[in-house]
Amino acid sequence: MKTQTFFFIGLMFVAMSTVAQRAVGVRIGYVDMEYILENVEEYRDATEQLNTKADKWKQEIELKLGKVEQMKKDLAAERVLLTDELIAEREEEIQILQTEVLDYQQDRFGPQGDLVLQKRLLVQPIQDQVFVEVQKIGKNKRYDFIFDKSADVVMLYSEKRHDISDLVLREIARTRKVSKSKKAEKEKNRLKEFQAEEAEANKEISEALKARQSKAQTTKEERAKAAEERRAEQLKLREERKKAYEERRKKLLEEREAKRKAKQEERLKEQEKVKDSTSQS
Repeated sequence: MKTQTFFFIGLMFVAMSTVAQRAVGVRIGYVDMEYILENVEEYRDATEQLNTKADKWKQEIELKLGKVEQMKKDLAAERVLLTDELIAEREEEIQILQTEVLDYQQDRFGPQGDLVLQKRLLVQPIQDQVFVEVQKIGKNKRYDFIFDKSADVVMLYSEKRHDISDLVLREIARTRKVSKSKKAEKEKNRLKEFQAEEAEANKEISEALKARQSKAQTTKEERAKAAEERRAEQLKLREERKKAYEERRKKLLEEREAKRKAKQEERLKEQEKVKDSTSQS
């Protein structure tokens, strides 16, 4: 119901504007911001560079996810050969790496990630220029209303002759040509600032990633050391049990041998007694 109300209000607004334009000469124009951005060379070049960088980030994420999947497959194949402690360690290692990948993905492509931030930095200066030129055109050409077709304004119908996007582009080009050296220096400074901000952001991300990797490596080494110590302790206990078993076995064999010899000597003595008694008879 609310949508229908807005629709009819918009329709009435357009109808009243058309009537007013015919009656008193109200001038209405609009710009297509997406069209303007596509035709600004600096924006196109910067967007291509950013897309190339985004593709590189995607490849890094895919490689990391592939490593996680391979670790899962290796664990599944070796599970029957591992102890419960080793299985828990491997699962923890996989979980740590998987969390790092998801954090990295969020840092790059999340709502507050590098991609969104850098796109915003690219669009903002051009939007500022469009706003300045629209103000000039509106005053010089005596427009009453100028809308942005790409924004959240319901435009039910737009006559092409009211589109001043090309005029805005020409004015932007003319303004840049008039103050080329000044604007070139300004853009150079903005680019330096952007690169400095990007370098700082990459440095912070890199340091954070290095810290996480270092922590993960330390944890991995500690787990490996603990596992090695446990294995060494188990081997030591196994050797001690084996040694004790061999000593008990040796002692038992000696006792059996002593008993056997004692019985043999006793039989020999009995035979000697029988012999002596027979000879006396």
